[in-house]
Amino acid sequence: MSTFTRGSTSTSTGSTSDGKNGTLNATTTQADRRPRLSGMTWLVWRQHRAAFWTTLAATALSVAWIVYQRGQLVDYLDGYGYPGKSLDEAGGLLQQYIDALSFVAMGLQAIPILLGVFLGAPLIAGDLENGTAKLVAAQSMSRTRWLATKLALAGLVVVVSTGVLSAVFGWWWNPVKSETAVMDWTSGAAFDTTGPVPVALTLFSVFGGVAIGVVLRRTLTAMVVTFGFTVVLQLVWGYFLLSLGNVVTVTTNKGVMGENVYPSLPQGAFEIDQSYVTGSGDLVGWGTCSGSQTDAARQVCLDKADVVGWSVQYLPMSQMNAMQWFGASILFALTAGVVAFIFFWGRKRLI
Repeated sequence: MSTFTRGSTSTSTGSTSDGKNGTLNATTTQADRRPRLSGMTWLVWRQHRAAFWTTLAATALSVAWIVYQRGQLVDYLDGYGYPGKSLDEAGGLLQQYIDALSFVAMGLQAIPILLGVFLGAPLIAGDLENGTAKLVAAQSMSRTRWLATKLALAGLVVVVSTGVLSAVFGWWWNPVKSETAVMDWTSGAAFDTTGPVPVALTLFSVFGGVAIGVVLRRTLTAMVVTFGFTVVLQLVWGYFLLSLGNVVTVTTNKGVMGENVYPSLPQGAFEIDQSYVTGSGDLVGWGTCSGSQTDAARQVCLDKADVVGWSVQYLPMSQMNAMQWFGASILFALTAGVVAFIFFWGRKRLI
């Protein structure tokens, strides 16, 4: 007959006693207190661990490469004498750093599409297609909790990966941020890869893919449709990007010919449109009188049209941060609507 004593090891608790005063072994206690996934969280993580770990590993490798490239860029700029010397005189030596920046920016712009197709679309569509959703519904776990856990873990991975990449890419670009020749801040390569925009775009793409998968219930079909959805999203977003800012208009009245008559714009400003302004305040196209054979004939034509100066519309670079947050807030609101739809559909017609 065997008996349990205080000096024995408890397999149910994983703790040990010293046989004299019953104190717990410190090492074992600390090990027991390590955070571990359990229940539905563990199940969802294990089910999608390949996609989650691939995303996080790719993020870590990208961050390491960006940190290295940023060091190379800073060393070059210090050796060149920037900002004391203009980069206009750098010639082809700077091009390799611009190419590296552009290459990474292109990759970051593809993240919403990739995660939408390979993470969002199969997230629930796969369970609906192979019957896992019916198995979950037969358990004591509610559909709402199952959906919430799925979306929460996927959203957490998306926010962490895109947030980190956005921060380090912005850090890399920051030394030459005001140089439009390096990268125009209104382009998708800069605007969509820094600040909150990549997080918002990717979340909307991923949860949009989830919603498509919930409705279509077929993984491959959902992935194809999600690809089209994310591509269209990028195109529409790029079309309306400039409308997020407040256009600034500056005019002159010193004529349009001669030196120092064109308006002086802030560094990094993105010029939207330019035209001539007349004495009455009307705008005419800058091509007015361009067919004149001589400068004197052109001046006579301009005087006849009552042209007195330039009118230029532009977006200052100082608006970039506000534009990004405004655009991101719109995307976050749309994402919240998609999530609400997923829960509504899941409660009614998911299984």
